[in-house]
Amino acid sequence: MILEHTLHELGVNPAPAPAELTVIFCGEGKPVGGHRNGPGVHDYYLVHTVLSGSGLYEVNGKRYKCKAGDTFFIFPGEPFFYEADDRDPWSYVWVAFIGSGAASHLSGIGVTASAPVIHGGGRKIPALYRRLRSRLLQADNASQITSLESAGYLRLLLAEFAIANRHMLPAAAAFSSDIERRIALAVHLLSTHYAQSVSIERLSQTCGYHRTHFSAMFKQSTGYSPKQYLLKVRMERAEALLATALPIEQVASSVGYGDPLYFSKQFHKWSSRSPSAFRKSLRSG
Repeated sequence: MILEHTLHELGVNPAPAPAELTVIFCGEGKPVGGHRNGPGVHDYYLVHTVLSGSGLYEVNGKRYKCKAGDTFFIFPGEPFFYEADDRDPWSYVWVAFIGSGAASHLSGIGVTASAPVIHGGGRKIPALYRRLRSRLLQADNASQITSLESAGYLRLLLAEFAIANRHMLPAAAAFSSDIERRIALAVHLLSTHYAQSVSIERLSQTCGYHRTHFSAMFKQSTGYSPKQYLLKVRMERAEALLATALPIEQVASSVGYGDPLYFSKQFHKWSSRSPSAFRKSLRSG
């Protein structure tokens, strides 16, 4: 006997473009009791959120009972099986997606092939599925716009899943003192804002300390003064850029030096070679 599956709506991305996150399709359905899917394997990520009823999801030899509010994730290449409850069959919404950043996004919210179920979720989740499906149902030939908008809704969904799954999120770095936290902030700022004009005095103020005390604590924590650390970040980035075809003047400006000559002098102090000599050594090596 063929078990029926009632499909309410299916929204399809007409031309999914490769990206960090790309929605392929999404839909909503209410299977009859006992309806089964699998065993099988997909080559994309597939997420189901149960709206009502219940069912069974099986992956990696483990079985998960899922009810209204629960979400289960199917991973590419992972054999799966799921089945609606005989007496109280589930209804669910789903979204399928691919992307170079998909695995890291899921692991970042505590979802992996060994932890593929989130129990419970916020009221925003069904509404986001509806908006996503509505957008795909209205899709036209402007595939880039469709992909961007649908990926945006997917990110909002992932954020809601993260809230529901907060107890499984990777632990944040623990700091034993306030100064450690502020030094970490300073390291982050120097590592990301090296291309700009950086004032150590202003950085100290941002972190809430006098420059002398801040510099001493920064060196105690990192082994470098703030100025030395900034130089290190800039020079290491310059070395990476010199491995490309980018003109030296542009390398200089890319790492925070408006004067290419001054950059060359600083780089020579750092590596004992001029930028052009360093680039030549990379090519000859």
